[in-house]
Formats: sequence, C-alpha cells, structure tokens
Amino acid sequence: MPASIELVAEFGHQVTGVSVSETGRIFVNFPRWTEDSAVSVAELRDGGLKPYPDEEWNAWRNAKKDEITPDDHWVCVQSVVADQRGSLWVLDPAAPAQAHVVSKGPKLVRIDLASDKVAQTIAFDEDAAPQGSYLNDVRFSQDGKYAFITDSGVRGALLVVDIAAGKAVRVLDGHPSTQMKKGLKVKLEGKELRRPDGRGVEFSADGIELSKDGDYLYWQAIKGDELYRIPTAALLGAGLKGEDVSGQVEQYGINGVNDGLLISRGTDDMYLTSVQDNAIKVRKLSDGPQAEAKFVVQDERLRWPDTFSQGPDGTVYVTTSHIQDSAFFKPDAPPALPTQLWKLRFAG
Repeated sequence: MPASIELVAEFGHQVTGVSVSETGRIFVNFPRWTEDSAVSVAELRDGGLKPYPDEEWNAWRNAKKDEITPDDHWVCVQSVVADQRGSLWVLDPAAPAQAHVVSKGPKLVRIDLASDKVAQTIAFDEDAAPQGSYLNDVRFSQDGKYAFITDSGVRGALLVVDIAAGKAVRVLDGHPSTQMKKGLKVKLEGKELRRPDGRGVEFSADGIELSKDGDYLYWQAIKGDELYRIPTAALLGAGLKGEDVSGQVEQYGINGVNDGLLISRGTDDMYLTSVQDNAIKVRKLSDGPQAEAKFVVQDERLRWPDTFSQGPDGTVYVTTSHIQDSAFFKPDAPPALPTQLWKLRFAG
C-alpha cells in the first residue's frame, strides 16, 4: 500500500534511534559520531527534547572523558528500544566517531518508564565488545528474558544476552552473514559513497528484527544486500553455551542495501529502509526468500532512512540520519547535522 511521510520533529543533531512505548511516549538518541552532542538520549515532549532519564546521565562529553565515569553515563548511544513491558532499553556501544571503544563504556541499560529511573545496567566486557566493535541495535525475546544485538563494527557479529544473569555471548563472529559483502558498492545519487581517505560505507551486521512468533531472528549488514535468519532456539541453546551455530543460519532472500528493519504488528510485512533509494520498502516474509521488496514511499527527504518504530496505534515512525551528508563523507559538513523524525501516512 503506498504511503507518504509526515514530519514529526526536526533535530539540530544527528539522530539514529527512535522508539515508541506502549503508552505512546517517543524516545530518540543522538550518537557522538561527528559532534560532541550535549544530549545523547531524549524524550520528545511538547515539541522539544527532554534529556532522558535525566541530565546527569547525559553529562558525559568527549572533552571531559577523564572526568566523568563511562559506566553510568551515555557515551555514544546508538539505539533505544521500548520493550512494550514498561521499560526503555538503551544500547551504548561507547565508541565515539565509531572508533575507539571507551573502556567500561559498552552497556545495555534498562530504564523503568513508570519511575523514569535506571533499573538495570548490563556491562559488556572486551570479550563481548572488543576494540573495533560497534554494538548497533537490539531486540528482545517474547518472554523478555533475552536480548539479541547486532555488531556493525569492523568484524561483525551477534550478541546473545541473558538479561537476568547479565551475561553476553558473541556468536557468528566473523561469519559471512554478519560481515560486509566484498565487492558491494553503496551508491547514492548515482555515485559510490566514499570518505575522503577512500573508504566506502563500512557497516557490518546492523538491521535486526524478530519474527512475530519469536521463532526467528533476522538481520543484515548495511554493506550487504542479503537478509539472514536463524532460529532463536539455536541462539538460546547452543549459542549461549558458546557453541558454533553457523550451520543453522539461513539466507532469506535479497533485500538490497538497507539499514533498519521492522516487522509490522499483526502482519508478516517486513519494512526496510532503502538508503540508496531515499525510500521505504516492504516485503512479505510469508512469501519466502523469493519475496520481492516493493516501494512503500520514495521521497528525497528520506535521506538515509535509519531506524523504525511502531506506535501503539500502529503508526510507523522512521528517522533520517543523513549519513551521506555527515562529516564522515563530506569534510565541510556542519558537525551538528540537521536530521528528522517522520511517520508514514498510508493512502486510504
């Protein structure tokens, strides 16, 4: 079904993640990629941004990194996810500029939405988040006991997290399904996107989503065009034991170059942020690996559509992070990059 986009909010910083709680509260995050942003995680309230859960958690700065502890402050937040169970989870890879991982910084933090207080912090050691990692996005098992995380760093992987135990295990580390695809070129406006030093788009496993029944975990690399999946039973069984689960990975069709993934509630539709096309696409998972990804909306304002979230009323939201416009690829770009949050409006 065709759609249009409607502006929800504009930001003076580079946004990546968005999440909408079961009560309709909207949260966004701003990673420290090309600027030392004053706010990392915020709630969108009355048209403005309120640092979340408070100003203290947002007090860390690159310039004050030796003065502020990284384990209880946001360092470089990449993703926020409301679990629809009364909590907001914040994923902090703690790698400003997607470079050096700050010691004791990588973490997954649960905030109780009723009290707006941090309720749990799961710290990731160097086995889970080594140098070169960039923990990207997270999904939760249906029973809320486990988390699944993509690592889009130089050596892609998945993390499986036992939430109660605070234990994380790296799986599919270096497996082809989690890596950048050799020879693939990410093109925008007809030209390959490259940095001034010649490097192209170099993001490994990034987009992640769970099937409606929770039986399969899906993911893909940004520098890749193939969708992969694995039974969650394999991850929670052999995977958590540190055993090899690569034999249970299934290539599940061609998506093209995409960033965020979303399986819409109540359907088997998988939405895709098609970054090369300034577009949102959709494919029906029930049609199998051969299902074609079709355009939902294509709009020049969708400059690097990044992350999806779905509100309690079914509204689909998406951020535009303008990665191609950032100082990573355009050295003369302003460090405080204007970005947006949109929602989809379906015809009829």
